[in-house]
Amino acid sequence: MNHFSDIKKPAFLILGAPGSGKGTQGKVLGSIPRFFHCACGDVFRSLDTRTALGKQFVHYSSRGELVPDELTIELWKAQIDNLADTHLYKPDIDFLILDGIPRNVKQAQILERHVLIHQVFHLSCPNRNELAKRMRKRALKDNRIDDASDKVIDQRIATYEAETRPILEYFPKEKVLDIDATQPPIKVLSEIISRITSLSVYQEMEKRSV
Repeated sequence: MNHFSDIKKPAFLILGAPGSGKGTQGKVLGSIPRFFHCACGDVFRSLDTRTALGKQFVHYSSRGELVPDELTIELWKAQIDNLADTHLYKPDIDFLILDGIPRNVKQAQILERHVLIHQVFHLSCPNRNELAKRMRKRALKDNRIDDASDKVIDQRIATYEAETRPILEYFPKEKVLDIDATQPPIKVLSEIISRITSLSVYQEMEKRSV
């Protein structure tokens, strides 16, 4: 077992409604050395369903039920430990970029046993019509016609508002940076990078990884 598995891992959290561009920013940051992008969807897609945890996941997902919060974070941790064991992710010198997890305040509380979130980037897009337009465009581009319906889009935005958005209140105000998500993606990225590089935790890590 990787000896870093019990150390709280340094992380940044990207939070925003569906269509706000979290995945785009996460992927770009994850392509930069010393940053490791961990999207929630990737964790479940790469799950080994033969393991005890994997079987528990199948138990819920095969019934169309929500996977309990504790199990969601356990699955996430197992995947992260795996990535550390194979040295794809190096917890002593890499920052985790979290996207899509945690999905609610309870998950955020459980997750904090394993990570230390130094900054929350809130990709803000109060214009719900703009979000819907982006989601429709992405669904059609990915050939997911059903996901382009107004009903599905409204439901996803409502779920975010009810369950995920309250995470912003869970973290201290000084840890949350609001960024206008309607700007061009490069400007959003510029604001994220500018804040990260100004943090003392980043400057310390940079010295260690040179």
